[in-house]
Amino acid sequence: MVPLSFAFPFCREEFVLLPGRALFWPREQALLVADLHLEKASFYARHGQFLPPYDSRETLGRLAEAVRETGARRVFCLGDNFHDSAGSTRLEDHAAGMLAALTRATDWVWITGNHDPAMEARHGGTMAEELEVAGMVLRHEARRGEVRPELSGHFHPRLQLKVHHRHIRRPCAVVSEDAQGAGRMILPAFGALTGGMNAADPAILRALQPARAIDALVPAGRKLARFSLWRDAA
Repeated sequence: MVPLSFAFPFCREEFVLLPGRALFWPREQALLVADLHLEKASFYARHGQFLPPYDSRETLGRLAEAVRETGARRVFCLGDNFHDSAGSTRLEDHAAGMLAALTRATDWVWITGNHDPAMEARHGGTMAEELEVAGMVLRHEARRGEVRPELSGHFHPRLQLKVHHRHIRRPCAVVSEDAQGAGRMILPAFGALTGGMNAADPAILRALQPARAIDALVPAGRKLARFSLWRDAA
């Protein structure tokens, strides 16, 4: 069941930010995820840094659970799907079977990113550099100056707070609103081996301009918490 307490309005649509770092779009019956970075461990192993080789299984397992939880019929992956363009050739049989089952069960679209610009849809799905769905632009990296509603990834945003002498870091979505009430959103990284960038980093704030407000959204407990990152002083 979709946790409706994590629902929020965005560009005159309703979205749900799942605790597992996926975004659900009920009207389109679509699940959106960014920065899977599948086969990151095998990429590093090729360069002499050995990590547990099960990152793709973990990521795809969580993604399958999100599809089941939401009943999504469409899946949009917003770039950096694999850690490199050849990553799809390295999937071991079990992970490859998991991915093939997902792409057969849904209308699956891979949007390419800077890590995997030349990837091929070897395990199903279709490819696109960017896409527009119901007036919403889907791309990998937010385009500064974009005035249309936009969903993207790339930055791996994390909210960083200090509470009672403790430093707290949580993956988050970053949303902006411009003077006309339109908005843009950067999704958290979904992959098992993905780090994060401070959601208030100037690179993120610049990418979402023009804006009058920029906030971080974090599922916390049983509700969706909103934290202000930036406000136009004008």
